[in-house]
Amino acid sequence: MHKMKGVWIGERTSPPIAMSDIRKWAIATYWPEQPPRMYWDAPYAEGTRWGGILAPPDFNPFAWPVERIARAGIPQPRKPDGSRFTGMNGGQTDTYGAPMRPDDVITARSRLSDWHERDGRLGWTLYTTTEIEWRNQNDEHVKTRMSIGIRY
Repeated sequence: MHKMKGVWIGERTSPPIAMSDIRKWAIATYWPEQPPRMYWDAPYAEGTRWGGILAPPDFNPFAWPVERIARAGIPQPRKPDGSRFTGMNGGQTDTYGAPMRPDDVITARSRLSDWHERDGRLGWTLYTTTEIEWRNQNDEHVKTRMSIGIRY
């Protein structure tokens, strides 16, 4: 894990964001309410300070992969007996930058940012913090997700 700390890995690139995907995502996330017009009404969106359709901040351009990509990445630690740890999501924090728009192409990469360990009621527990960064085709920061993994 020491060798992997801070090393960017697993770069992947989304297909261009389709306006119909933005609209469907907005409908799904705001259901049963109508989503804000910024996400589906082009004439309305053109009259705003953004000058056009935006994707909701939580939009995921990687949600519909054509190919399933094998996850190469951070080697997973094992218990002293060689068995796998039980894992769970310890939460995440997102920081947003430039909004995503139709035709944007997003590149994502991740790295192991930090970890610590402690003894808990379930025994030795490892907490890992992974940083996932998204940038658009103009190299503008779109989103950073700090994600905590818990293994015991």
